[in-house]
Amino acid sequence: MTFAQSVYEYLKTVPRGKVVTYGMIAAALGRPRASRQVGNALHRNPTPVVIPCHRVVNREGRLAPAFAFGGIGVQARLLEEEGVEVVDGYVDMVKYCWDGHSCPVQDTLGPYGTSV
Repeated sequence: MTFAQSVYEYLKTVPRGKVVTYGMIAAALGRPRASRQVGNALHRNPTPVVIPCHRVVNREGRLAPAFAFGGIGVQARLLEEEGVEVVDGYVDMVKYCWDGHSCPVQDTLGPYGTSV
């Protein structure tokens, strides 16, 4: 299985209404320094309806400015349809980060990526 295929399979496990970061995916796949490679794989997502790449945000909870499948507005709409609140292009990582993982910003950032 290629790294990209591993990213796609992993992302299928992220529940509706939750988000993960590029770095969280990379770390879960045993390649903690491969965040950019995760992003590249998601940009080439062959089946965006099946592989929910809209559930991936950066470590601050910011949406992807160049979301490959329609832009930031589409990513925001898809997340909001799942019950994720998006404010000024950010997701509250404390509230929406997938509980299946240690969310990296919980101790250092407040809601919407603001410093505590």
